[in-house]
Amino acid sequence: MNLAGLSLRDLEYVVAVADEGHFGRAAERCNVSQPTLSVQVRKLETALGLTLFERSNRRVLLTEAGQAIVRQARVVLAEAQRLLALASEGRGSPLTGRLVLAAIQTLGPYFFPLVLRPLREQYPSLMLSLSETRTAEIVDGLRDGRIDAALVSLPLPLHGLAVSPLFVEPFWLACPAEHALARGGALSATEIAGPDLLLLDEGNCLRDQAIAACGAGSSVGRHATSLETLRSMVAAGAGYTLLPALAVPAGPDPTGLTVTRAFDVDGPGRTIALVWRASDPRAVGLTNLAAFFRAHAPPGTAACRDGEPVV
Repeated sequence: MNLAGLSLRDLEYVVAVADEGHFGRAAERCNVSQPTLSVQVRKLETALGLTLFERSNRRVLLTEAGQAIVRQARVVLAEAQRLLALASEGRGSPLTGRLVLAAIQTLGPYFFPLVLRPLREQYPSLMLSLSETRTAEIVDGLRDGRIDAALVSLPLPLHGLAVSPLFVEPFWLACPAEHALARGGALSATEIAGPDLLLLDEGNCLRDQAIAACGAGSSVGRHATSLETLRSMVAAGAGYTLLPALAVPAGPDPTGLTVTRAFDVDGPGRTIALVWRASDPRAVGLTNLAAFFRAHAPPGTAACRDGEPVV
C-alpha cells in the first residue's frame, strides 16, 4: 500500500469505530450507512494486511495491531485538521467547522445548558461535539488530539497547553435540614471539616478542592461517584457536602430534606478556565471563544479579568 491508497476518511471511520466500540454508532457519527463504513474499514484492513478489530455479535474490540494504528490515525487526523484550520481561518476569524469541546463532569451538565443558545447564535458555523469526563482524561485527550478545547477547574498541568481563566465559581454547603449546620450566622469552610463530610471519589478535582477548602484529611468522609449521588446522600441524612454554585438548585428543596447555604465572603470556590493545545493554529479563535464564555459567566459567579492565555 502507498500513500495514494490511504484515505483520511477511512482513518476517520477507524477512529470512530474505536471510540464507539460499535459499527452502527460509528456510522451515525460519520454520517454514512453502516455497510459503507464496514466495507471501507475492511478495505483498509486488507490494504494494510492487518486485522484492526476483533468482531463479535455483541462487541467490537481493537486488536493489538489496531491499537497502534488508531493511535497514529489520531495523530494524522489532528495534523490534517490543523492544515485545514491554517487554510480557512485568518487571524481573528471566528471558529468554524467541528470543535470537540469537553468539560469536567461537575461543570458540564450545569454550564452547557446556560450557554449553548448564545454560543450557537455567536458561532453559527461551529459544529460542536460535547463530552464530559475527568480532568486527567481531558488532559490526555487534548494532548493526543481527541479533544480540541475543554472547560476545566484550575490548577492544571500547563506543559503544551494554553489556559484562559473564565470565572470563579463559589462552593455552597448542602446539608440535611435537621443538621446543626443548616442554621446560624456566617458560615466558614473550616466549620465543616468533620467526619460527616461527603466527598467525590478519588481522581475527581472537586474532591481535592473540597479537602483543601475545609482543611480536612484525605481519608475523611464517605464517597460518591457524582454530584447527584452526593445530593441524594445528603437528602438521606448521610452527611453534608460542598456543591459548586451552578449545581445548587434554585429555591428551597421541595422535599424539605436538604438545606443549601452560602459561605462568608472568603468562602471556598474554584476557577473555571478554557484550555487548548498551545500549538493549535486556531489560538486566536479559541482566545475569542474564552472571551465569549467569560462574557457569559453565569449568575452567582465572578468573571475573571480579560487577559492573554497562559501557556
